[in-house]
Amino acid sequence: MREGHTRGTRMPSLNVDPRRYEEFDPERRPSLRWALVPVLALVVFLGVGSGYLGLSPHAPLLWTIVLTGLVGYAVLGFSWEELYEGVASSLLMGLQAILIIFVVYAVISTWIAAGTIPAIMYYGLGLLTPEVFLPITALFAGVVAFAIGSSWTTVGTLGVAFIGIGHGLGIPSAMTAGAIVSGAYAGDKQSPLSDTTNLAAAVTNTDLYDHIERMRVGTAVAFGLAVVAYAVLGLRAGGAIPAGQLEAIRGALASTYDLSVLAFLPLVVTFALALRGYPALPTLVAGVFAGVLTTVGLQGVGFVDAWGVFLSGTAPETGMELVNGLLVSGGLSGSAWTITVVVLALTLGGVLEATGVLAVLAHHLTKLVWSAGSLVVGTEAAAITVNALSAQQYMSIVVPGMTLRNAYDDFELDSSNLSRAIEAAGTPTGVFFPWHAGAVFMAGALNFETSWAFAPYYFFGMLSPLVLLAMAVVGYDFVPKTDAATTSAD
Repeated sequence: MREGHTRGTRMPSLNVDPRRYEEFDPERRPSLRWALVPVLALVVFLGVGSGYLGLSPHAPLLWTIVLTGLVGYAVLGFSWEELYEGVASSLLMGLQAILIIFVVYAVISTWIAAGTIPAIMYYGLGLLTPEVFLPITALFAGVVAFAIGSSWTTVGTLGVAFIGIGHGLGIPSAMTAGAIVSGAYAGDKQSPLSDTTNLAAAVTNTDLYDHIERMRVGTAVAFGLAVVAYAVLGLRAGGAIPAGQLEAIRGALASTYDLSVLAFLPLVVTFALALRGYPALPTLVAGVFAGVLTTVGLQGVGFVDAWGVFLSGTAPETGMELVNGLLVSGGLSGSAWTITVVVLALTLGGVLEATGVLAVLAHHLTKLVWSAGSLVVGTEAAAITVNALSAQQYMSIVVPGMTLRNAYDDFELDSSNLSRAIEAAGTPTGVFFPWHAGAVFMAGALNFETSWAFAPYYFFGMLSPLVLLAMAVVGYDFVPKTDAATTSAD
């Protein structure tokens, strides 16, 4: 996800500096036993609340927040002000993500009304076949995410259209979503415009392009295997398309929208600004304005009604129920469910950081390290654990990145080994935790109730940490500090 690139500035200042283990007062720092209490509570509450009782994740997250706050207040002696400051810092770190969620929901609705997403679906259904759709979707999403440095923008715009194309080709939507998200995260991880890529380099004091180069082999292997898996899956997934279905879908789209080249104007405006290096938030806002203006100018919708779409979403009447269902959207107001989950998850992450739980878990993890390979494995575990507990990929990069820097120095390893590990394990794995900001966004944008619906087909998210694990076990591609220093000098 790219949320901070500007010309000459890769990342904005987040004004958040999570404390390390040594910075907590020993008298108030939680023991490992107390640090594990919120972790176990989160697992139990989500399992019982969401898994057994069928509740949305809101209530289980709130239960965990309250329990963690009570432990911090009554057992560890943290004041309300300290707990609140932790929450505020976490919300600050996730603020741009929250704002982007708002805007992307509006982008989806205005682009549907403008005919942009219907046009992509119309022409895509005419060009693609079921057999090649999944690997091409993954590759295309990867190229776009690399070019603009934003997995979220890729999924929230082109991804929505590809869900519709896949549906028309008879591909299960969960498979399509897995391919879209795989490509989006793979491209994002290798892009010098991505905020998480820049953040991983920054918190580990690694040169940006050294960091990208260190990730290249693992990302290429993981994504290559994922594309092969999608190619194999695509050979069996499509099945027989009912006679006339494609033409019926395309006919319903063409009879409802003007699908001329002007329908692509919002897409051109948005991606042109992204490629020019403008930040994601103003770029997406420009996409909203372009969508509204195209809706008015090309589709003949009134100005007031077009802005009504921005707020309330779309409910088109194309004459074909299948197409109507694919093009329904909630607009800005439809983001409320997603936003509230993200806010609760960020609040929990803030309380966990403020009470020292995250720092204690990372500290005790380093005690299990005995070699360079085990250090990388431990870094992976730390990044994934923090991802699950804090519900944001920023924290999964910042906490282990800052906590484990000295350990990499002790093993005489270049900092790029650390930056690679935290991003390979941290950035793409958030989708597997339904309360995570990235998971909630991806599921909402692609019209799934939860990210677990498509997680079995999110191959890159599985393979990225597994490939890194294999490299660590065999000791492949470790860069000692001396080699890095020599290379830099040359």
